Amino acid sequence: MFTLESIAEYAVISIALALLLPLCTFKMLGALQQAGYDGKRFAKWSVRKGNMVYSRYILLAFLVALSSAVLAVVFSFTGMWAAYISLLPFPVFVAVYCRADKRALKVPLVYTGRAQRVYALECVCVFVAAALLTLGVNAASYYAEAEILSHLRYLPLAVLPILLPLLLRLANAIDAPFSEAKNRKYVAAAREKLQAAKCVKIGITGSFAKTSVKNFAAALLSEKYRVFATPGSYNTPVGIAKAIENADLNEYDVFLAEMGARRKGDVGELCGLVAPDHCVITGICPQHVETFGSLENVIAAKGEILAGTKEGGYAFIGDDENTRKLHASAAKLVEVRVGEEGGYAARGVQCSAEGTRFMLSLGGEEIAVHTKLLGAHNARNIALAAAIAHKFGLTKEQIAAGIGKLEYVPHRLQPFEANGVTVLDDAYNANVVGAAEAVDVLRLFGGKKYVVTPGIVELGILEEDANFALGEKLAGLDAVVLVGATLVLAVKRGYIAAGGDAEKLTVVPDLAAAQKYLSEKLCKGDAVLFLNDLPDIYN
Repeated sequence: MFTLESIAEYAVISIALALLLPLCTFKMLGALQQAGYDGKRFAKWSVRKGNMVYSRYILLAFLVALSSAVLAVVFSFTGMWAAYISLLPFPVFVAVYCRADKRALKVPLVYTGRAQRVYALECVCVFVAAALLTLGVNAASYYAEAEILSHLRYLPLAVLPILLPLLLRLANAIDAPFSEAKNRKYVAAAREKLQAAKCVKIGITGSFAKTSVKNFAAALLSEKYRVFATPGSYNTPVGIAKAIENADLNEYDVFLAEMGARRKGDVGELCGLVAPDHCVITGICPQHVETFGSLENVIAAKGEILAGTKEGGYAFIGDDENTRKLHASAAKLVEVRVGEEGGYAARGVQCSAEGTRFMLSLGGEEIAVHTKLLGAHNARNIALAAAIAHKFGLTKEQIAAGIGKLEYVPHRLQPFEANGVTVLDDAYNANVVGAAEAVDVLRLFGGKKYVVTPGIVELGILEEDANFALGEKLAGLDAVVLVGATLVLAVKRGYIAAGGDAEKLTVVPDLAAAQKYLSEKLCKGDAVLFLNDLPDIYN
């Protein structure tokens, strides 16, 4: 059993399985990456009803086990070769699995150094598991001295596919200390770079519209200044560090940093990195309550930016019932409220399918402006950006000119036309305020109006009520397509309760099925809203 030849056999089989089985886990690795390499969050996703993660691996294991048993018995006349022949189903069914599971991730796996390390460690974990199983089954066969057990001794290896999610989590846990230490060093270097930079730094946080306000502020300030804004949604310490890695910040006058948060302390940590001279709170709603625990914690977390901004700086605050609980004066900042109660506001907003018109109040001055951007919420977001620009010395004429040049923010009520159908891409809208605004915008269009949505996530105990309210908002549309099994029941109940026509509501398993349904229904002149097209980690 422990001859050199036997050990070589065990090693070859274990290495082959370690190279083969992880090929079935690229989607899981992508989901783990979307979860921020949070093992608990990934585990929750892997057992969520409808994902069929374990069901697929159990099916793979069953097919391998059944085929291996049949081959071992059929080829028993070959003696010792029967056990080796029984291993042939592994590469065959792994290939079948990978081909059958070819649907791409909505958010593709990025082959970062961390992802590659986790995958390599997963291969090692599979090797160890395979080696232990191989040794165990060979020992059992050796001591049992039964010929049939000798032929079937590799049958238990079929259990390995079922262990893949656990082995991926183990690999991630092994890598975590190294990655966290590397990230700390990376962020520390970025902190030194930011501290040395002479540009004015502005931190932007809030439950919604962070990216929009950042983009709008960058566009308006660019009428007079050289502006560097963190790209996309690079709103974590590592994300900001990556954004500035190859940039010479001394070539810019203003640095805009988007600051995201899922837990108390996150915004404070980002302030420690950026050290903002001024700050922006776009607005607060119960987004990410799942991780914050309560709305009060969300408010406190967003308020961390006030304490983290340098004394004497401006605090631009979008006015709502939750932000009114925060007082910039306590942090010795100059508070600039933007809203109906403030000196800066978008008033007399007129929305249409062609854009938005409003009177922009700028601390006592007023000017009529027009933007091609859709929805009253964008008027409010523009007012926030305009307040920043005005305090930075731009004239109302420069601000109006900048507003006229504003471009759509990708995946945030971004319209385009396809075969005569207006498509509203609101895939990155994942909050209750934005969802309601998006439906209002859809109603501005002519023709039949369709909405495709999986609901709203990360609201914790508020999730059921919020999705019920979303369902109520959808009543009266020509068709409602609910995607997946995550939250659609609450949306459906709200839709029916508000008098929605059950015959106009359709539930489909995934976005591909929704698109197939729409292809059979949409006609020229219709409009369809894709609201909160969730990343894979939520589906």
